Amino acid sequence: MDPITLSVLASALTGVAEEMSAALVRTAYSPNIKERRDCSSAVFDDLGNMVAQAENIPVHLGAMPFSVQAVVRAFANWSPGDVALVNDPFHGGAHLPDITCVAPIFHDGQPLAYVAVRAHHADVGGMTPGSLPAAAQEIFQEGLVIPPVKLWRAGTLDEDLMGLILANVRTPRERRGDLRAQLAAVHTGTRRLEELVHRHGACEILEGFTALMDHAERRMEAAVSNLPPGSWAFTDSLDEGTEVSVRLSHRDKAISVDFTGSSPQVMAPVNAPLAVTASAVYFALRAALDPGLPPNAGAWRPVHIVAPRGTVVNARWPAAVGGGNLELSQRIVDVMLGALAKALPERVPAACQGTMNNLTIGGIDPKDGEPYTFYETLGGGFGGRPDRRGIDGVHSHMTNTLNTPVEALEVAYPLRVERYSFRQGSGGRGQFNGGEGLRRDLRVLDHTATVSLLADRRQGQPYGVDGGEPGAPGEDWLLLDDTPPQRLPSKGTVYVPSGGVISVRTPGGGGHGKPSGGSARTDEVSGEPHHPL
Repeated sequence: MDPITLSVLASALTGVAEEMSAALVRTAYSPNIKERRDCSSAVFDDLGNMVAQAENIPVHLGAMPFSVQAVVRAFANWSPGDVALVNDPFHGGAHLPDITCVAPIFHDGQPLAYVAVRAHHADVGGMTPGSLPAAAQEIFQEGLVIPPVKLWRAGTLDEDLMGLILANVRTPRERRGDLRAQLAAVHTGTRRLEELVHRHGACEILEGFTALMDHAERRMEAAVSNLPPGSWAFTDSLDEGTEVSVRLSHRDKAISVDFTGSSPQVMAPVNAPLAVTASAVYFALRAALDPGLPPNAGAWRPVHIVAPRGTVVNARWPAAVGGGNLELSQRIVDVMLGALAKALPERVPAACQGTMNNLTIGGIDPKDGEPYTFYETLGGGFGGRPDRRGIDGVHSHMTNTLNTPVEALEVAYPLRVERYSFRQGSGGRGQFNGGEGLRRDLRVLDHTATVSLLADRRQGQPYGVDGGEPGAPGEDWLLLDDTPPQRLPSKGTVYVPSGGVISVRTPGGGGHGKPSGGSARTDEVSGEPHHPL
């Protein structure tokens, strides 16, 4: 295919994915999707290989091919109007709140391609509101497991199946609305892709799929070939001591990513299925080696991942995996970039905050007597870079969401934002300092709320590079009137009475290069929290 036609087709396919995401955001019910945009969209060939994606959530996009391929394997027969669902981490999913919808595009009666959208649902059942219980020891405690199933058949909703799903969640009206928004998104994708097939012809579309993946493969091979000789290892851990170890080595145009030596899977929700580990590997390699690399299946052909079964990076059923998608994925990126920094010190930043700071709050809304679930992740410090300081208060690496705007949060939930600010001095010092973390204080109004935290870097710190100092660890506090502040564990659940405040203080990024002097950190970071607010 000539380069001009290929470029036009690549842009058109990316446009299909972007339009699907826009349709989902416009029609979703939950603030987590419509405000935070915790969703992703992509286009796949008839085998489930990704050929184009929207610029959404890295941890979604690298793992989505596993979900689509699981759906393709599950169903031998498709009809126009069929839409399948899956969230099972051991059948291509990542963690249970992420539900993926998959729909085929037909030509001559056979699936020519697929479109898929993934969205993080704010509740899918389980032990605690928000479906991210820090105390989970097996997947059944984390929520409703959905293997590949068809929720819509030939355009008709399976009401029995929808009823089963909604009977197992705390917020059925919101879940129905978000699932129908995903349906609208895949309908948008199928229409646009059918228009492309009509315009270019099926043969040219298929030729384009192949050419796009081959082009990405050549780009990755060229990037790997430019690495210096040698191999590079790095180890880092979660706060509880769970280790992730990696060794990178390359021969000619292929790169090996070996996680041998990582901790065995644990009885806690920080294990990752292989799809999540692969997603983090792909992100780190693209970011460090060739940020302009087309992120499709061809790019990952030269990448060989060794992830021993039964370890935290490739857990066996029925391990709990809710935080593997959220927290372990961040640590996998940290060890990948830590190893790559030894090979490419001029290109790799110091560690970013290394956590998504997952906060879920649920209870009965006093305004209408109905259950609610609120979920968000919080930004923090980006690591200092080889030529400039880190960015303050941003989502980094495997998450790419927005914050929940204060106005939207306070309209939708019985909560009030008391404080939202940078943590001055939390970035690690260096020639280029790490970015600052955030502080977000939420007050519970007129009810008792169940609050769950699933975070990290509260004991370990985001590392510095080339002599830079680590970033400040995060802190989490419960503030009650006439009661001393209570330091909370980074992973746990607490019941907060009316008027109580949850204060989440996120880590800063590590510094890059040896600092030239000056004071370390301000009292805002190292001192006791102010109380009352």
